Amino acid sequence: MSIKDIVSIQYQEIIDRAAHQVQEISLPPEGWLCTARKALQMSGAQLARRLGVSRAQVSKTEKNELAGSVTIKTMQHMAEAMGYRFVYAIVPEKTVKDVIEARARKKATAIVERTNKHMALEGQTLSSQKIQFEIERLQKDMMDRQPSDFWDDDK
Repeated sequence: MSIKDIVSIQYQEIIDRAAHQVQEISLPPEGWLCTARKALQMSGAQLARRLGVSRAQVSKTEKNELAGSVTIKTMQHMAEAMGYRFVYAIVPEKTVKDVIEARARKKATAIVERTNKHMALEGQTLSSQKIQFEIERLQKDMMDRQPSDFWDDDK
């Protein structure tokens, strides 16, 4: 196992651990900023004074969070003004390995289907069992050696 492989495994463990820790967390209907503020029973005007902005700006920022257009810096600043700590994460739906497996399967399937079409033109099509075997073999190979074009989108 190479140093690159060991480092990759360490990164995967970090991401998978984070995914496990946040699996039950979802965005509250009113957004985190509004929910956090209301949990403190703090008015928008009170938060605005702490931030040195207008009440309208607090309201706009809370709406921007729901629209996905608030910045990380703004989220952090507002959280700190309420005595909170802002945390964000990027995590897979399941595990990093699942994401890699799915990508390898997609690429392997495309290669085998493309090859089988060419073989069909020559009257040498593969059986469905052989096609499945080749997809699984290629998938495993791609996962083991992850070629440089692994994350490139096929055209």
